[in-house]
Parts: sequence; structure tokens; C-alpha cells
Amino acid sequence: MNEAQNVTEIARDISDYGFMVVVCAVFLILSMGLMVTCFKWFKSVIEKIMGDYSKQLEKIQETATSNNEAMLDIAEGLIPETQLRIKNISNSYFDLAAYKVAALIKKIRTENHIADHEATQRKIRTLLKNLYEDRNSRFDSFRYRGQRLSEYCNPEWIEQVARVVEAELYSENGVNDERAFTNITAAYDNIKLDFYHRLQK
Repeated sequence: MNEAQNVTEIARDISDYGFMVVVCAVFLILSMGLMVTCFKWFKSVIEKIMGDYSKQLEKIQETATSNNEAMLDIAEGLIPETQLRIKNISNSYFDLAAYKVAALIKKIRTENHIADHEATQRKIRTLLKNLYEDRNSRFDSFRYRGQRLSEYCNPEWIEQVARVVEAELYSENGVNDERAFTNITAAYDNIKLDFYHRLQK
């Protein structure tokens, strides 16, 4: 009964408005329905993609956090080993410097007129500065916490050693190579400790 009424209404509309108007109206209704359907489908697809993306992003963040923690554990584990390597290498350089300074005292004693205090002081500081710079150039090959090892050195060390050298050259007790070497070694032990403290800062 309803179908007959629908057909009758369509026939009346065709006779009143014309075939083309009715067909266009039907087409517009179908097009709007299709557009609404496509919009809903497209919206659901986008929501699904965004949901998947959010889940993936959370997983990536969790992975990154766990990786950062693992890297931190590894880095913390490597720091003592790196420090030990640096201490062993630097220890060799500082010990070598102590021997060189001991030889330097003998050389200055024999080659220079040590009665000229000013000239002797200049020569001592020049030679010690050369020794310091040479060691720093070798330390530049090594890095610790993103800095060259030479950046942990202190130019005040030159003056510390210079005072020991002067004290030995002008000692009232006379020449004593063993005493000189002991005093130089003690000065370089202080320098080593200062260097190690600088590494910890």
C-alpha cells in the first residue's frame, strides 16, 4: 500500500515539476547521503590512524626511556674504567716530567751562570713551560667528558715546580741529587692530585 502511494506521489511530482527536476532531486539526495557516509568513513579511518599513531608514539617513548636508562648505566660503568686509563697515562707523563726536571737541574747547574738569579729564573720558567706545553700537546689526543685532557691542566704548576728547582739550585746545603729528586717527585705528586681533583669536578 505504501509502495503504491510512493509511486503515485512520484508520478504526481513528475507531472507537476517535470522529470528532470525529480531526477535531480533524487540525485542530490543520493549524493548527500553518499557524502555523509564517506565523511563518516573517512573520519573513522583518521581516528583509527591517530589512535595507532598515539600507541606507536607511546611505545617509542617507552623504548627511548629504557634505552636512555641503559645508556646511562653503561656510561656510569665506563667512567671508572676511563678514569683509571687516564690516571695511568697521566701518571706516566708526570713521572717522566719529574725525571726530566731532575736532569734539568743538573743541566742548568753546569751550563748556566746561576749567580745571575734573574736570567736563571727566566731560563727555568722557559724550560718548564716548554715541558708543560709538550705534555699538554700529548694530552690533547685524549678526551674526558667532552674536553681535552689538557684543559684539566693548570699553568700554575709551572711556578710550583720552578720554586722547587730554584730551591735546589740555591740550596745552602749544597748539591744533593737525591734530595732534589725527592722534592721534585713530591711536587709532581701534588700536581697529580690536583689533576685528579680537576677530573672529578
